[in-house]
Parts: sequence; C-alpha cells; structure tokens
Amino acid sequence: MADTPNLPAPLDSREQHILENLQQLRAALNLLKQDRTTYVKSSDVMPLHEQVLVEVKKLADIRADKPTEDNQVDRVLDGCFQLLSLFFMTIGRNNEAPAAYALTSTIKRLLDHLIEVDLYSEKDLAHCSQTLERLRHIVKASDASYSPYLTTQLSNRIEVCQISLTTLQERLARLAPELVPIHEKLISILRSLSLANTKAKFSTTEVKGLQAQIQEVDATRVDGKFVSTNGDIPAGNDDVCALLNKGLRWSEMVLERKGVFPEPFNSKYQTLVDIRNKLEKLSLTQAWSLRETDLYDVQRQLDRIDESRTDGNFVDADGNFAELYVQRTLLYLIRRSYGYIYYLMVSSEPVSEALLPVYNQLQTLKRCLLEVKESGGVSSPRELYPYSMKLNSLDNMRVDGKFMVGREIPEGQGSVIELLSECFDLSYDLRVAAENESEKE
Repeated sequence: MADTPNLPAPLDSREQHILENLQQLRAALNLLKQDRTTYVKSSDVMPLHEQVLVEVKKLADIRADKPTEDNQVDRVLDGCFQLLSLFFMTIGRNNEAPAAYALTSTIKRLLDHLIEVDLYSEKDLAHCSQTLERLRHIVKASDASYSPYLTTQLSNRIEVCQISLTTLQERLARLAPELVPIHEKLISILRSLSLANTKAKFSTTEVKGLQAQIQEVDATRVDGKFVSTNGDIPAGNDDVCALLNKGLRWSEMVLERKGVFPEPFNSKYQTLVDIRNKLEKLSLTQAWSLRETDLYDVQRQLDRIDESRTDGNFVDADGNFAELYVQRTLLYLIRRSYGYIYYLMVSSEPVSEALLPVYNQLQTLKRCLLEVKESGGVSSPRELYPYSMKLNSLDNMRVDGKFMVGREIPEGQGSVIELLSECFDLSYDLRVAAENESEKE
C-alpha cells in the first residue's frame, strides 16, 4: 500500500530501530525489483524474506501488550510483505503463503469499492469467493512452513475480505430471481458507458446506442415498476429501478460532457487513464511481458490516489469537492485498474520467470495442436514435422530431466514438464490418427 506521512512515528526506541531495518530491507527489495539484468531466483528472495520475519518477531515481542498499535513501522512492513508476495509469484511459488499477501490487499480494495458504489453482479463476487477459498487452503497448508505471525495475519486478512464479500452477497440476495438478469444487464450497460466516457476518442453514437438499451429496459416497466408474470411487484424492484434511473442520468451526463474533463481534476484523470491503459495492455500481453513485481509501483500509485479522498470525495487544490461527473469517472478508473491488477495476479502461472519463455512456447504449441485436432487433424504425419521439431528442441533443453538456467533449477518444473507431456500426447494422437487414415486409404 501507499506510504503516507500521516501515520505517527514509533514512540518506542526499539521500534525505531526496527523501522530503520525494515526501510533498508524494503530498499533492497526495490533494488532487486528494478534489476532486469538477470532472472529473479529463490536464492535472491528467501534471505530477504527471512530478515523481514526476524524484524516481525522483534515487533511482536515489543507489542505483546499493545496489539492495536499502528504507526510508520506497520506501513513499511506492509510494503515489505507486498513486495515479497509479488516476488514469490515472480519465482513461481504462487501456492505458498507469502504469495497470498498481495492478493488479499487487492481483493480488499475491490470489495470496498463495490460496497461503496453498490454496482456489481453475482459474477463479480463468484470469482473473488473462489480466490479467497483457494488462499485459505494455501495458508492452511503452509502452517508448518512459515512464521505463525505471517499465517495468522494472512488468515485474518482473508476473513476481513470474507466479511465484505458476505455483505455484498446479502445485498444481492434481496433481488427476486426474475430481476437478476435485468440487474446484470444494467450493470453491464453502466460499465460500458463509463468505458466509452474514458476513451481517447469520444463516440456519441456508441453512447446513444447504450442509452437506447437502457430505454428498452425502461419500456418494460409498468407504471414505473417491474412486474412479474403473475402481476406482482418482485422483491428488489426499488433497487433495480434506482439502478435504471442512475443509468439514464449517467448516459445523459456522459453525452453532455463528451469526455471533456474539468481542468482542476484533469491531471489526476490523465494519470488514472494512463494507469488503466498500461494495465489493460499488460493483461493482453501478460504471458510475455509481465514481471509480477511490476505491479507494486502501479498499485502504490493507485492506493495514493484512492487514499487522497476526503470523506470518500475527490478534492481539488483549493479543497473543493469534485462534482458527480468527476467523482464517478475517477472512481470508475480506479476500480477498473484494481480489477486489472486482480486479474493479473490470479492469472500468474506457478512458474519462475526464468522458465516462462519455455512455458509460454509450450502454451502456444499446445493451442496450435488443439486447433489442428479440432479442425479435423492432419492428412499426413509429415504435416506434424514442424511441431515435432519444436517439441524435441524444447525437450532437449532438459538436463537430467530438469530445465536448468545456469546452475539453478528454477521453480515450476512440474508445470512445465506436465505441459511438455501434454504436447507430446497431442502430437502422438494426431500422428496415429493420420497413419490410421492412410492405411484405410
């Protein structure tokens, strides 16, 4: 999370010493993050992880009688854990407890925003629920391997997220089944409106088309209410009607502004658009261009903007609150960016970045072989030669059955070898099918 100056400095001199040590460790982690001359290895990360845990143990002993203390030490420690968590993903140790830390931070941000804006569907919650359950299993399985402080803290963070998730699920439960599809459609249209509003080139035609979709839903109401097939007003009618009216007002506002942003907030708007666009690009090229630790600086920048609000509102340099149009647009960009960060984290493969070039080539090869199979296979085994040559060249990279980088055995061997086996199996099946077809002819 962001470094903010409003947290007090530690009063206890022993904590001051811990703060200095943690700041040095965070600086070391930042240096490692910035080094692109080589792959990050477990041997780079684990010593720093152990040193952070030493400071955590000291802090826990000092605070035995004051567990609610919160000062600059906690913020710097959070930064260390965030970085370590992303490093664990980078080296392919996604299924170990430290990797869960960054995800819990992002999920909490996402859920807090959903509670604030009350604009979400069951699909949004289902994925978060599955991820939290997976993190629970990871933390539980790591109990014996990691510091009790870390696993207890992670369990608590997961449960805090679960409380927020349950609140959101209870809100959705108030809708009658027949209103759920209407609710989901309106959510989708509202998001499309917000996306159209923040595009580099504003399209009046696109926005009017979305407005027409809301008007079509509006036309299904009877005397301003949604009515079920038996003539009753279903539960949640007022909520869905409020959402529909919000959509109509928002479409009018977007058409009126045409993407022009007021000067006092334009700098913040441009920063958020740049962050959103950068994350969107990463989400499209993730397999080839993402080092998970790259997300740290982006999320810290986002957190700072999010935390700069006063009573939930953005304010300009003179302390004036943002108008509704500005507020909604900036919040949409923040939520969208956190959504991309979440997607990039959960999509991270449990493979070290040192093995990612091989893993990504195998992923591409598997997709090609599947497409060949689904399109009817090959007419001759000779057509499989390019695939076989590529497969054999990747297989020949192994030393004693393992993919090596220098003298290192990077994490994720199992995932890469399993993928290699799947490709060989697909290639074999295609060759056998082609040979059988040739014999018949």
